[in-house]
Amino acid sequence: MDMDLRSVKIDIIKAIHNCSQRGLYQTVKWLSELNYALNDVKLKDSEIPKYEESEIELEEYLVAKSYFDCKEYDRCAHYLKKCESPKSKFLYYYSSYLSIEKKKMDGMADTNCPPDPKKDDELRNLASQLLKDNVREKMDGYLLYLYGLITKKLDATSIAKDTLQRSVESEPMLWCSWFELGKLVEDFSTLPDHWMKQFFIAHASLEQLRNDEALQMCQSLSNKGFVKSMFLMSQLALCYHNNRELDKAITMFRRILKLDPYRLDNLDIYSNLLYVQEMKTQLADLAHKVVTIDKYRVETCCVIGNYYSLRSDHPKAVLYFKRALKLNPRFLSAWTLMGHEFMEMKNTNAAIQSYRRALEINSKDYRAWYGLGQTYEILKMYFYSLHYYKQAQQLKPNDSRMIIAVGEIYEKLDKIENALKCYFKACSVGDVEGLALIRLSKLYDKLNDTENAAAAFTEYCLREESNKDKAYEEQTDFYNALQYLANYHMNKGQLDDAYTYAYKCLDCDETKEQGKALLKEIAAKRVERDNENKMVESTTRDPSEAVNSSDMNFSDMNMEN
Repeated sequence: MDMDLRSVKIDIIKAIHNCSQRGLYQTVKWLSELNYALNDVKLKDSEIPKYEESEIELEEYLVAKSYFDCKEYDRCAHYLKKCESPKSKFLYYYSSYLSIEKKKMDGMADTNCPPDPKKDDELRNLASQLLKDNVREKMDGYLLYLYGLITKKLDATSIAKDTLQRSVESEPMLWCSWFELGKLVEDFSTLPDHWMKQFFIAHASLEQLRNDEALQMCQSLSNKGFVKSMFLMSQLALCYHNNRELDKAITMFRRILKLDPYRLDNLDIYSNLLYVQEMKTQLADLAHKVVTIDKYRVETCCVIGNYYSLRSDHPKAVLYFKRALKLNPRFLSAWTLMGHEFMEMKNTNAAIQSYRRALEINSKDYRAWYGLGQTYEILKMYFYSLHYYKQAQQLKPNDSRMIIAVGEIYEKLDKIENALKCYFKACSVGDVEGLALIRLSKLYDKLNDTENAAAAFTEYCLREESNKDKAYEEQTDFYNALQYLANYHMNKGQLDDAYTYAYKCLDCDETKEQGKALLKEIAAKRVERDNENKMVESTTRDPSEAVNSSDMNFSDMNMEN
């Protein structure tokens, strides 16, 4: 779909005004950033929308809006209770909703036990009141958004999906409605054909782990004139993160911070990348930076938690993840990361609880499913572990780590055929961490299938040969594989190949002695082989050569006589 950037900018400016009047500040921020990305597109004075405040209920609206901006939500709702204009009506319901949410958070004593949203009577009453006062056909796009948001919180997902779709049909510039639809709609063809839909596809594809689709849409939008959009840059960084292209993701986050050094959105993901890459100095710098910007943001708490985790101070890391959840009990990353920390502390019960909370927020969080699989594997409850690993693998079908985890559990359950299939599949989709081949090799060795084991070990060694920065466990596997191949080729009588592998075993302390013993044995076999060859040569000389030689000697004798 082609875009007229001038028309797009006019749409954005109108939407910023309408959303700002209704207190939808996150949508205003998103639209304003998008508008800034189009700062090269200049509008004429005649094209800039002009607004005049309506006189209807203006006094009530203005005083209520001032209370709303000061976060005095009950006071705001009180002044708008009898108002009938769409703008005032929305602000009445929205301030009532925010008041309920604020009181809920203020009264939360234990972040590990947040209230069940399905038992939230106040929220349910507000939803009933909203439906009673506004028949669905008479709701505008803004009220439909609010009703969809509330029903989604009450886990009435089918109603929420239908309502939010009606909202974007009525008000296609309402980004908050598009955002809430991200996890609910899988068939994008049912949504209205508006240019905002392309931004939704970039967001929703990423939410649903359709990374290639998200990446393609982000790049397409950048090419259409939104190359300066911080939203698209952050989406690209997340795509790279999900695709395990860690260097690209880190580079993109650095670019974002260079352009907007005070932006905290998604920095929890950036800190995860620095943690995985063990970039301690960069993570320490990031932690110091975010604290100076805003130490009471959930992203800040997660960055500091990752910093302490990398320093192996797991209790302090848990403390900061709990602080993040005090600020936002539904912040997914904090629950998952806290589960990882409890795993490090061997507190399996707390880890299971954390991962389950993460899945209540987002059932498509593969990290939480994978974490539960690991936890139950530690507890030796392999059937439970297999179930959770399979859930993670379904969400990330081409991630070799998930497939290998399923294969290892099958192996522990003595389901060898299933384990072999998993390791083969992990090799075919791209063995990210180089584990599938070694697992496959060891399993063939365990089954005494020497031919297949040798073939798998050979391919594994060829791949690992160039990896100079192998971890200790990987080094051990590599040299054990060399030792296996040396023995295999020696038993097959392929002494040159055996010598090559045995000689490489000398580079490792653990296989050095075995390597020396193999080299001696190979040398002895070579001597034995050479002697056998000499004996064979002496007993298989050409008979015609022998006749010619005797004839020569006979004629020489005659000549002498």
